Amino acid sequence: MSPHLLLLSVLVGVGAGIVKGMVGFAMPMIMISSLSLFLPPELALAALIAPTLVTNGMQALRQGGRAALATVKRFRIYLIVGGLMLVLSAQLVRVLSAETLFLMIGAPVSAFAVLQLSGWKPKIPEKTGGIEAAIGGLSGFVGGMSGVWGPPTVAYLTAIDTPKSDSIRAQGVIYGLGALALSGAHLQSGVLNGATLPFSLFMILPAIGGMWLGGLAHDRIDQKAFRHVTLIVLLVAGLNLVRRAIF
Repeated sequence: MSPHLLLLSVLVGVGAGIVKGMVGFAMPMIMISSLSLFLPPELALAALIAPTLVTNGMQALRQGGRAALATVKRFRIYLIVGGLMLVLSAQLVRVLSAETLFLMIGAPVSAFAVLQLSGWKPKIPEKTGGIEAAIGGLSGFVGGMSGVWGPPTVAYLTAIDTPKSDSIRAQGVIYGLGALALSGAHLQSGVLNGATLPFSLFMILPAIGGMWLGGLAHDRIDQKAFRHVTLIVLLVAGLNLVRRAIF
């Protein structure tokens, strides 16, 4: 890789880390959509795996192991169904195009964010195993093929009005375990191999640096502002998925 492309990759990693540090998600979406502009798709996908795994582990354990375990128990249905679907769909990454899936998830997520920003609040009970399993399955299926599984998770957490600190921790746990499954799945699929793994490990450093900067901003915003910023990032992410599907 040329120094020019390496520098661009570092800037993408820092930018993705800043956004993740602020709102708890969007690192895979930013990295895959930006890196794939100048790197081969499979290398771009491999590049986000190690940073996603490490930063989500940090995010999940920010308030201690006991809080993280409580979150695992609370969202066990989401995690189990999403993990199974992620492992299955990862094997399709070399066979099927992801454009249709990007459109299927990007359009409703964008619509959800617009409705939320306009003042609409859905009434979803917190204990809904069926809805949780459905969203977890959709998130895992798309995540296995594209490395992107944040929008359905954030939409669900926002819909059940999860407090700021709990939302950040829950996202860290869900995405961290998802990233662990994704790593294993793509060791099997061949996307993560001896040629791509060093680059993926290298991208951990800029991602952590950006996440630290974003965390400084996160600690200074209240619940209402956090929700508003999250929805804006969710809208941008959803529209970006629609753009990728169409263009």
